[in-house]
Amino acid sequence: MLAMSDINCIKHLRNTKGLSISEIQKTLGINWRTAKKYADEDQLPEEKQTKKTGMMYEEKWGEIVSGWLFEDRRLKRKLRRNKKQIFEELKAHGFPGSYRTVCYFIDDWRHGHSTEDSPDKGYERLEHPPGEAQVDFGTMETVQDGEFVDVHTLVMSFPYSNAAVAVPLPGENQECFLHGLKVLFHQCGGVPKQIRIDNLTPAVKKTRSRFDEAELTDAFIQFQNHYGFETQVCNPRSGHEKGSVENKVGYVRYNFFSASPVIESFKHLTDMLQTQLVKDRGRLHYEKNVPIERLWNDEQRHLLHLPTTDYPVFRTIEGRVNKYNEVTLDQTRIHIPRAANHPRLRLVLTWDRYKAVTDDGEILADDHRPYMNRRRAIPWQTVVKGWIHKPRVIAYSRYTKYLPGRVKDYLLVEDIQLRKARLNTLANLLVTHDMKQINQEFYDILSTAEEDPYGVDWTHYDALAPAQTGGGTS
Repeated sequence: MLAMSDINCIKHLRNTKGLSISEIQKTLGINWRTAKKYADEDQLPEEKQTKKTGMMYEEKWGEIVSGWLFEDRRLKRKLRRNKKQIFEELKAHGFPGSYRTVCYFIDDWRHGHSTEDSPDKGYERLEHPPGEAQVDFGTMETVQDGEFVDVHTLVMSFPYSNAAVAVPLPGENQECFLHGLKVLFHQCGGVPKQIRIDNLTPAVKKTRSRFDEAELTDAFIQFQNHYGFETQVCNPRSGHEKGSVENKVGYVRYNFFSASPVIESFKHLTDMLQTQLVKDRGRLHYEKNVPIERLWNDEQRHLLHLPTTDYPVFRTIEGRVNKYNEVTLDQTRIHIPRAANHPRLRLVLTWDRYKAVTDDGEILADDHRPYMNRRRAIPWQTVVKGWIHKPRVIAYSRYTKYLPGRVKDYLLVEDIQLRKARLNTLANLLVTHDMKQINQEFYDILSTAEEDPYGVDWTHYDALAPAQTGGGTS
């Protein structure tokens, strides 16, 4: 078939220039019948149907397999032949092709022969009225005191306006979840009419099978009754039913946590996130082409009022004390003085603290929960070894802002050779010391190195110092 530009040229020569078919043939050097076809016949678009090729479609093998599949469809699923069995039977009949060829044909056949009872694999576009929210957790990474801290960020998304609020938490237990919802309600200035969640353990009891209806926990029902919202639980493994918050968790992670932020506390990170998400509402809605802020202001009028009475979020469990006065909490053993003297001990848990209380009401311990101090060390040895090969990149590295102050000043010198020498010194020290210890005992540790921490020749300053005598200053 000729290209459309060639066809257009033939039409032009025939209709506009008035050339005969033979003249067109000689001018363009094409077959006479081809010139006749495109010069005088109408070229109308036709619907094309792709004919499938291959031994499964052109020979008897496809017909044989189709017959078997029709037969098997009348049987119970466990009695039907699988792909491997069908391939083996075909080989017994002299089939020369491969197992993969048979698999492709069976998949293609099943796509074209779905039954009326087959479920529709398409999704319905859901309508989201104002005041409806979706909630989910996302794990993200921060840096505190020179160490990595994993935070579980609870994100609440409003599909109508595409606005979002978020609060970082140390875990995903009942106390963290309910406390996080309280914080998010106050950030919104109201309570959503309906909240859609997945099968979160703090809110949904474990069902025996995926066909059982979700049942909310007593603690969550009590919390829900206090604030007056309704709860809708998604089906298991159906993330698309809360696609708005799934996307929003990824949006928060990739826009605000792409480089692990340095934080002072969970409150500090909460304030940072709130400021960034409020600022983010200035962009246009991805579909409605209206600023998110305007849609959010409209949606806030549909929220329920916050209750006047504060809801206390806590959980009480019984602590089992061993003979060493230790109780296990958050997979960590905690030493509580005189705990073994009491037959029973109650642990009152909030999202960040715990209290150990006796039956008489005596408080034996009141402290932060163990997971509040859970950290992961930054792999400084690997980072510094990479810097040794490329010392100029230190000023632009994502890890530079995590360096302690003294070590950072020590490394960021203009002389590249001196910088490389100091990197080698630091790499050697990291074999026997951690970064925090090096920063705290900076002068004592580096005084044993071959060079002074700042490369200063102190003999010039010693010459200027007043002479010392045994009894004091002269």
